[in-house]
Amino acid sequence: MIRILIADDHALVRGGFRMILEAQPDMEVVGEAGDGREAVAQALACSPDVVLMDIRMPVLDGIAATRELSRVRPSSAVLVLTTFDLDEYVYEAMRGGASGFLLKDVDPPDLVHAVRTVARGDALLAPSVTRRLIERYVRRSPAPPELEDLTEREREVLTLLGRGRSNAEIAQQLFLSEATVKTHVSRILRKLRLRDRAQAVVFVYESGVLEPGEPS
Repeated sequence: MIRILIADDHALVRGGFRMILEAQPDMEVVGEAGDGREAVAQALACSPDVVLMDIRMPVLDGIAATRELSRVRPSSAVLVLTTFDLDEYVYEAMRGGASGFLLKDVDPPDLVHAVRTVARGDALLAPSVTRRLIERYVRRSPAPPELEDLTEREREVLTLLGRGRSNAEIAQQLFLSEATVKTHVSRILRKLRLRDRAQAVVFVYESGVLEPGEPS
């Protein structure tokens, strides 16, 4: 069972998501929270696999709550909820450890698919939307020394991650097996101390591996 925590300051939104998710045979809503501080506390108490996190909440907003969860409960994947797909808050949440984002008016099948995607450890990144977010909000920072620890092949894989490629697409482009690509991705995340593919995409642009506006 996929254990889910829903954090939103509107009870009707929480109730709607709960009804959709609990209709799935492999999903269980283990808690709800009306603000970010409560979301962190509930996550520690309920041990969810996935947290649906509204960005704009009282007491502690969703960005700060996502950062806190990344620190105290990194095994819980965070999907941020927003009303706009081009939103600086979404970008900050991704920087803080979110595995992807959803619009609040998401269709039920897409919500279910998103939860399953991040529950199995993948990031939920629509390349076109993620690229527009990055190009609008990216803040360049010096490349960390850990980047030098990557092999040439790992740099190639990292660049393709930044371009939003899936493991299958990377494997096809580099003439590798998907298992080999998955191993490379795991090593890259470990070496760069990144949580998942979402943070890898942000890293690629902020460190200058890719420049906003480069062809994908």
